Amino acid sequence: MDQQNLTARVTEFVLLGLTQNHQLKNFLFMFFFIVYVTTWLGNFTIIITVIADHRLHTPMYFLLANLAFLDVSDSSVNAPNLLSGLLSKYKTISFNDCILQMFFFHFIGGAMFFFLAGMAIDRYVAICKPLRYLIIMNRGVCVGLVALAWLGGFVHSAVQIGLLLQLPFCGPNILDNFYCDVPQVIKLACTDTHLVELQMVFNGGVLLIILFIFLLISYAIILVKIRSHVMEGKHKALSTCGTQIIVVCLLFIPSIFIYARPFKKFPLDKAASVFFTVISQMLNPMIYTLRNAEMKKAIRRLVSRMLFSQRKTKT
Repeated sequence: MDQQNLTARVTEFVLLGLTQNHQLKNFLFMFFFIVYVTTWLGNFTIIITVIADHRLHTPMYFLLANLAFLDVSDSSVNAPNLLSGLLSKYKTISFNDCILQMFFFHFIGGAMFFFLAGMAIDRYVAICKPLRYLIIMNRGVCVGLVALAWLGGFVHSAVQIGLLLQLPFCGPNILDNFYCDVPQVIKLACTDTHLVELQMVFNGGVLLIILFIFLLISYAIILVKIRSHVMEGKHKALSTCGTQIIVVCLLFIPSIFIYARPFKKFPLDKAASVFFTVISQMLNPMIYTLRNAEMKKAIRRLVSRMLFSQRKTKT
């Protein structure tokens, strides 16, 4: 029997979800529904504020708005499956839909990790080359960084899914998770997956570690530069870099835990998955708006304009 026929045998996967405890499911549904709505509201507030306020038409806020768009897109891949799974005993997903979900998850997630490297470059230029910042980080460069991030995410995802589709799936179809992901799906293949797992770990986990080290070194250099050379706006520069370091750690550490090791099941896997697929996308806008005085002022100006326009319309 050839590989194509073996693959065709499995037509759907069964997702067991986060828990089988009915009472806990109800609580978790309400909690994650609030998280999902908050994610949309927070990130769209950032996007609309950056677009509407001309004072935020700078490279940093252009990149911040793109990060918010990535957060909304990333959370929308898996959060709806998480919520629907909490309303039923278990959830089924077709083989093709499972593959598509994994593709978009790694596509958008990969783009986000590459994009954070682009934001580190922006901060480096802003701190180390302040007089030439707007010249170096012009519109074309910013758009180029965004495009390269999406391209990097696409290549990463295409390689992951390409390796996965080479495997035959002919037997077990139960996934002990709330979404389809490579570490769980590959274990259901009807063949030895050791070599493919190593290739996927290199394409995913090792890449994450390299990017994480690059980011830590970049921000270390930036922080040293701020402490030793920057005199004006030192507090603002430290606050901005501190914010981005927090975001980087929140995304990279759980992701490295999942993808930078052999695909074996660990008790903390679900918790780590929930954190980098649902929670971090909600925390990002909170971290940026709470630690960024300029963004908070811009949001207040936007709200004031909206309230004023409503009053003017009524009168």
